[in-house]
Amino acid sequence: MKFKNIKEFNPQECISGRVKRLNRLTANIFRKHLSPFGITDSQLTLLFILSKKGKCNQKEITEITCLEKSSLNRNLKRLVDKKYISKQDFPLLQLSHEGKVFVENIIPEWEKAMTEIKELITEDGINGINIALKNITKTK
Repeated sequence: MKFKNIKEFNPQECISGRVKRLNRLTANIFRKHLSPFGITDSQLTLLFILSKKGKCNQKEITEITCLEKSSLNRNLKRLVDKKYISKQDFPLLQLSHEGKVFVENIIPEWEKAMTEIKELITEDGINGINIALKNITKTK
């Protein structure tokens, strides 16, 4: 057997691999800035969503984030345990007062991470990410 497929394919062209590498590299930058706060970028995303939407249920959050239900539940539990999210009007979730204070305090570090990433990927990279995300979400 000559293994024609192995010989002819180029794994460096794999879009999934490239996107995952980009995710890991940007996550490392966020981690550097956010680590003093003891929160992951996924958890911060959830807090940001609730800070802008006010109240929403888990289904809405899943649709916005494209997170698996188990990942969403795990992250929400940690944020509820930290008292950043209130389940007072469950099934609707909302930021608690502590959550709002936390988000207010973390935004300057998030902005530093965003500035660092924007400088690295430039406007063209940002536009490319936006176009790719728009196009791929059309298919869902």
